[in-house]
Amino acid sequence: MKPTPYLGEFEYAVLLAILHVETDAYAVPVREVLEGRTGRPVARGALYTALERLETKGCVRSRMGDPTPERGGRARRYFSVTPLGMRALKATHAALASLSKGLEALLEQP
Repeated sequence: MKPTPYLGEFEYAVLLAILHVETDAYAVPVREVLEGRTGRPVARGALYTALERLETKGCVRSRMGDPTPERGGRARRYFSVTPLGMRALKATHAALASLSKGLEALLEQP
């Protein structure tokens, strides 16, 4: 079994956004989820770099869709979280939960 990869904050957020989009998770709706839920702008280049890095780590897989007329005949690239990606998400989530444990009162103050 491949060791669980470490996820940076943005990689963690990208994987969560892919899960929120569910099917048809290509860059545009993933970016919309990231911006909508975090309130932070996401550069297209940063997103594509993170998706490539996650695919290299084995956390996501991609497939090319059919070419579409509205995209000038270009195909979309769809992403899905792999089982290794789910393990990495769960490990990162557990680590962050452990770090924040006992600080709830401080972190929830206005």
